Amino acid sequence: MKTRLLLCGLAFAIVLLIFMISTENNIIQRIPFLEITAINDIRCYDEVSTAESIREFDSESSDKPTPGRNIFFHETSCFGEEGLVLNARQACAVESAARMNPTMTVYLLFVSKSDFSNSTREIVRHVLDYRNVKIRHIYPERYVRNTPLESWYTSGMLKKSHWPVSHMSDMLRYLTLWKYGGIYLDLDVVVTSSLENLTNFAGAEDWDDVAAGVMGFDMSELGRRMAGACVRDLKKNFRGDVWGNNGPGVITRALQKLCATTYAGDMTTARCRGFTVYPPSVFYPIHYKQWRKYFEIRNSNTTLKTLSKAKAIHVWNKLSKDEKVRVDSNVPYAVIARKYCPRVFNNCGKIF
Repeated sequence: MKTRLLLCGLAFAIVLLIFMISTENNIIQRIPFLEITAINDIRCYDEVSTAESIREFDSESSDKPTPGRNIFFHETSCFGEEGLVLNARQACAVESAARMNPTMTVYLLFVSKSDFSNSTREIVRHVLDYRNVKIRHIYPERYVRNTPLESWYTSGMLKKSHWPVSHMSDMLRYLTLWKYGGIYLDLDVVVTSSLENLTNFAGAEDWDDVAAGVMGFDMSELGRRMAGACVRDLKKNFRGDVWGNNGPGVITRALQKLCATTYAGDMTTARCRGFTVYPPSVFYPIHYKQWRKYFEIRNSNTTLKTLSKAKAIHVWNKLSKDEKVRVDSNVPYAVIARKYCPRVFNNCGKIF
């Protein structure tokens, strides 16, 4: 009898946990075990490579970014002997940004430095067909030098993280915008409209929380204030044991202070002193709980109508990366990619 009661109690606890998780508005940001497949090799962060395939991103050279006129992507994985890897979907993000924003410079910044892998060279060639795309390498220790995050980084806090690759990405998105101004995009975002006139903005994932996959800070007083607030927040509140604390958590907390409100739905431009928090329909038109809509032919017309109102679409790569897309299919993701990153999509083989 005791055993039966114990088993019933355990079953009830499991059901309760599942219910709590299923009703959580921000499961991606707050439940760390969703990242158990993350690759956490960060040896390349300290390596000095002699590879010459990618130029170093040097703000002191003539190659330095034009303040506020940049779009940045970061790839913080470390790659081995096979060389740097950029898959078709990541390349699509870069191409779409360059294609839709011809007056801005699009930077793809790698932390790992080596030659491109054989599988990547062809994809990279098509991306570099766009004159406003630059692929560069950064050394983290040099990149943080003389910034508010120098002492934090050299203290080794990042290396103690449960997900250092992901949290390096979080750190770099805020530090890069602090250094240069411009727009940051995740590598699973397809840009479907011009972002050239957007300044000092982020996007709500839902009406409770702000996401960090698409955001921009310019070089104005407001932009500098937000960039500084985010860098300081990351340094002060970094949590290596909470996956989303250092990405969406940073911009959400900074805006809660700026706008004097807790919820994203209340963050109007007037209340946020000129900073714009766009509704989910603009950058996150499909909620992460419904990510499969990108890959389903059923109701695709309805999905595409929803996507047509967005300036960019976030495809939730951490959930969708294993979902295959045939290039001859008409699932919504394929339709979008065919239109906004045609060079990559038409040259990636049978599977996108």
